[in-house]
Formats: sequence, structure tokens, C-alpha cells
Amino acid sequence: MSDIGPILLLNGPNLNMLGVRQPEVYGRETLSDVVALVGETAARHGVQIVDFQSNSEEALINRLHESLGNIAGIIINPAGFTHTSVALRDALVIPDVPIVEVHISNVHAREEFRRHSYVSPIATAVVAGMGTFGYVAALEFLVRLLGSQDEVAP
Repeated sequence: MSDIGPILLLNGPNLNMLGVRQPEVYGRETLSDVVALVGETAARHGVQIVDFQSNSEEALINRLHESLGNIAGIIINPAGFTHTSVALRDALVIPDVPIVEVHISNVHAREEFRRHSYVSPIATAVVAGMGTFGYVAALEFLVRLLGSQDEVAP
């Protein structure tokens, strides 16, 4: 088992409809498929994933508050809250851990309003346009980042 603490996998509004909502944009994989894929990748690294999805901004914020002191990093697809939620952005910094923002589609190649993110300026890294593989890339990045921090710790 890794010395890296749990990684919080947060998914925002409408991501529970993956595989159904606009499959030409978001693909046919379901959120359960994504969580399983991330879980398999995490298991290979000996890392625990704690996943949570909500269509409610309040529930996402409360989950972040509950995570204080209990997680090593965050992978978040804030979905529509990316462009609208200062409150979610403010809650994301409370745990004071590395954050990777994930978007399944390339938000920069879509409508103008999708190009602004309240999360990106506080994120350690941003992954966009890689489909659901972006979640795996985010986890791999966090494992490397957090593993290297462990190596230099006294």
C-alpha cells in the first residue's frame, strides 16, 4: 500500500448522466465506468479513491468541508459549476491539497462561456479534451506529485 492518503474524486452536475447526455461530446461511458477505471488505476498504485457526485453545489461544498484533513489530493470535474461557482472554488482550497481539474471535452474548443473557469487558477493541473482517460491522467499525475513529496519529506 502507498503512503499517499486518499484521493477525493468529485464530479459535478449532470455527470451522473454520462453515457446518456450528448454521447457525441462526452462519450458512451457511464460515471460508474469512470469510477471503476479510476479505481483500477488507483489500486495498481496502492492508493484509495473516495468518489462523490452531486448535482447540488451545496452537497459538493459540504463534501469538501468533510474532507479537511482526510485526503491527499482532489480530482474534480466541476462540470457546469466550472463557469459559475465562486463558492465551490473557495471550498476547494480549504483542504489545502493538490487539485486536478478534469473536463471530458475540450472546453476551449466549445462555446465561449465554457472557456472561463473559476477552478483553473487554483488548480495544480488541468486536463481537458482527453475523454474519460483524462481522469486516469489526473490520477497518475497526483500519484507522481504526491509520491515525490513523500520522497523529499524528512
